[in-house]
Amino acid sequence: MIEFALLFGLGFLTAAFLVFLIAPAVHRRIVWFTEKRLKATMPLSPQEVRAQKDMARALFAAENAKTEQALTQERDKSVALQIRNGKLQQEAGRFAAENTELRTRIDDLEVEAGELRSRLRREESYISQLKSGIHTAEQVGAVKDADIDGLRKRMTKMGADADNLKIDLATRETEIESLKLRLKTMRDERDTLRHDLNLASLRAKDAELRLGQGSDKAQRLEERLDREIADNADKETAIERHVHDVARLKEKLETASAEAEEAGRALRAAGLVPPGKQTNGSKPPVGPRIVDIDDHDANAAEPEHNVEDDIAQMTEEVRNRAAAISDRLLKSRSPSHDQAMREEIANIAANMVALTALKEGDKSPILDLLPKETTAAEQGARISLADRAAALLPKQP
Repeated sequence: MIEFALLFGLGFLTAAFLVFLIAPAVHRRIVWFTEKRLKATMPLSPQEVRAQKDMARALFAAENAKTEQALTQERDKSVALQIRNGKLQQEAGRFAAENTELRTRIDDLEVEAGELRSRLRREESYISQLKSGIHTAEQVGAVKDADIDGLRKRMTKMGADADNLKIDLATRETEIESLKLRLKTMRDERDTLRHDLNLASLRAKDAELRLGQGSDKAQRLEERLDREIADNADKETAIERHVHDVARLKEKLETASAEAEEAGRALRAAGLVPPGKQTNGSKPPVGPRIVDIDDHDANAAEPEHNVEDDIAQMTEEVRNRAAAISDRLLKSRSPSHDQAMREEIANIAANMVALTALKEGDKSPILDLLPKETTAAEQGARISLADRAAALLPKQP
């Protein structure tokens, strides 16, 4: 802390010492500039003072002379203005006199204008009278012109009528000539029409003959149409019979399938199982066989399954074929496929007979009715239902 105080004091003393050293030089410089300025502004001798006074007097005298000269000029201007004012007053008096004269003249002119207006009114009334007279004269002239135009038109019309009469006379003469020619042509046309009438009568006779032939032909066509309608009715009745036959066959098929199911259940209940399928693909012989209890317990499942599958497959096939043939019968509109449909119906019936025989087994009376041996039918020969069913059933051993 003391060091800071000592340093501060030392610095202050150093600054004061430097100020004391520089102050005399600065003072001398200030004094020198002051003296120089005073010498430049203030005279230092009496001659200079007198010279300055003389210069001031000269400046005052010059200013006074300028002022006097300006005053004289202003006086001259005021005199000129007074003179001009007098002139203007004289002109104003003259203008006032002229104004009075003009006013009197205006009054005189107004009087003259009133007289002129009255005269103008009189002239206008006279002009209106003249106009009315001219209008009446024009109306009279228009009436006369209209009369003249009417007379002219009448004259032109009379001339036109005379010309028309001449033209009518000429046209009548030409019409008479044309009528004569037309009469001659009509006579010629009458002759030609008579000839055409004769030809038309001949053509009418030919047409009557053709019409009779056409009516006969139409009658024959109607008879043919009636026959065709009758044939179509017969065909429709035949189709209906076929539909009824198909329905009966469906019913028989359903009863046969029900009987086959009942026969299968009866076989399973009695323990009678037909033999299995042979290895060469031939169907097993129809008829039940008795098996031992042990064999039945070991191998009964597979043969029963095969017989049921055969019956079910055959039943399903017959149903499908019956449904297909019924659809074909309903959709058929032509007799071209009747033979094929009959053949299909016969095959379905043979399948139903064979299915019934299979369901009934060896005791079925159908087997006794069927032929034991089947022979090949000739080409185009009819095959009986028994032969078809026998061909479907397996051969008896």
